[in-house]
Amino acid sequence: MTDTALVLARDDGRVRVLTLNRPEARNALNAALRAELIACLHEAENDASVGALVLTGAGSAFAAGADVRELVARSSAEQRDFLQPPNIYSVVEQLRKPVVAALNGHALGAGLELATACDLRVASEKAKLGQPEIALGLIPGGGGTQRLVRLLGRGGAARLVLTGDGVGAPEALAMGLVDLVVPEGQAVARATELATAMARHDPAALAAAKRALHAATALPYGQGLEREIEEFVALHGRPETQQALRAFLEKPKA
Repeated sequence: MTDTALVLARDDGRVRVLTLNRPEARNALNAALRAELIACLHEAENDASVGALVLTGAGSAFAAGADVRELVARSSAEQRDFLQPPNIYSVVEQLRKPVVAALNGHALGAGLELATACDLRVASEKAKLGQPEIALGLIPGGGGTQRLVRLLGRGGAARLVLTGDGVGAPEALAMGLVDLVVPEGQAVARATELATAMARHDPAALAAAKRALHAATALPYGQGLEREIEEFVALHGRPETQQALRAFLEKPKA
């Protein structure tokens, strides 16, 4: 893609790195950027050479929120339609391939909702994360309240949503909001390492693992266990898995 694209794409081995490219707006998620990102995600999902993805932002921010100008311009009915799935958050969350967010800078509002839709989050030590919508008389509308409760518990989610205050990367790590904190400038590299470790595995197994992990929060415990068994058995019956099991048994032991 050219530098005029709203999403820049490059491949690092089997990892596709997608970069939100509105640095002059701190990568605020306007409708055009969302549509282009969805197209890039679908393209990566259908590209057999891509095993996993990294999502990051150009400049000093990951994504500083929704585009407020568009919020002002839309009617409430239009905004309802805009937020209905499939939206950018649900597309990221339901992608068959793993997605690692590299939070190179601030992830606020819709930006944090986008990050929490990813499978893992690697944050620069200088990043700030928060859901400041309450300061505008709003609440998160892209799944933020629901995903935060699942990640942090009700208390941690309430703190972010009801105060609107952001937290720094070290505190976000302690809360469980991010999975790793790295020195400034290293978020993309570390996220790519993690994505590479995932991308070397069987795509069908990765997709099944993602579905099972999602079931852990989307379904009651008993149903989640049933889903895990279903996914396991479906993989077990594949010729590829049987071949891998036999190869493991035949491998010389150290």
